Amino acid sequence: MSILNFPDYNSGIPDDAVAELDPLHADAVCARLPAMNERADLPAVCSALRTIIPTLDQIAAFNPLECLAAMRDIGILLGSVRRHGAQPVFAVPEIEPVLLELASRTDLVPRDTVHHYTCWNPRGVRQRMYTGDPQETHLIDSVRNAMPRLGAAVTICARLVRLDPAAPVFAESLDILADHLHGMVTSISDVMAHVSPVYFARGLRPYFDAITVAGADYLGPAAANMPLALIDVALWASDRGDESYDCFHRESIAYSLPPWRRLYAAWQYGPSLAQVISAAIARDGNDDGQPQAAAEALCRALRVLIMFRGKHVTIARRAYEEEVGLYQEGSGGGTVELLARILRLTRDIAAEVGVRHSQGLTAVVRRSG
Repeated sequence: MSILNFPDYNSGIPDDAVAELDPLHADAVCARLPAMNERADLPAVCSALRTIIPTLDQIAAFNPLECLAAMRDIGILLGSVRRHGAQPVFAVPEIEPVLLELASRTDLVPRDTVHHYTCWNPRGVRQRMYTGDPQETHLIDSVRNAMPRLGAAVTICARLVRLDPAAPVFAESLDILADHLHGMVTSISDVMAHVSPVYFARGLRPYFDAITVAGADYLGPAAANMPLALIDVALWASDRGDESYDCFHRESIAYSLPPWRRLYAAWQYGPSLAQVISAAIARDGNDDGQPQAAAEALCRALRVLIMFRGKHVTIARRAYEEEVGLYQEGSGGGTVELLARILRLTRDIAAEVGVRHSQGLTAVVRRSG
């Protein structure tokens, strides 16, 4: 079994083990990269990329973890080439078959993803960076810290979709889910405290531009491609979203790990947990109030998402306001307007579930009277 076919829905991949690897002997090249980027030295970056390109025979000898580490190191150079105005596969044509082969070996897109840039990135002096600025480290660490808890939240969702809301463990699991989601709030608060909107918008965002591989465009390692949209789909968005958000999470899921893509395929048409809980309350055949407890727990989880999204909209507006930013869209392809729309949708579903919860409590009181 490939290491990417892990049994639960966290990353399942030993992040530190990938981070320790240097299959392309790229440590020295990556250490010099921030200086090359500061000079906007495209020829030097292209030359550096050529020095680490493996042959297809070498890739065939790599184990799965080495393939991940190889794409990580190639990826930091791909983004740098793109930032300086060139398409990597046009500037360095020999890279294209390598990207396609690494994608095939790992069942991921043919470039680096947010996992490569954060969770599988070495710490300390070996850390792969575009700019070398301490603010970049804060951004990388914010995702490193949040990703395992988001993965655990996905695992909880995978269990919840198989449970009856009448089961006591249902509400308990939602409370644990809310605790894990708090990791996103902590991470974005850290970003707001330590990363300036100007640095992100002008210093880092250009490295995440899309590159073209085999005629298709692939976005850079954006934090937007963390599995938060997948959690939305499980909780409420499969049957309560809208066309713009549906389109966004269909596109972003392509950058996820294979098990998360399979979950999305299973969940995308619902029913969401919000719908399942509402149906259980409408049934109202439970005198012990467990569906009401589930609704209350879901509201708590949704409030955490609302807290995160409020902060996300604030930081995005600062980074993409006209006098600061260079782009109309975020690194994951979403706009500030989309983020605000998702925030409104999350608030709406939280209010609706809250009403269902109140109605259910009233029904229980009437029966007990």
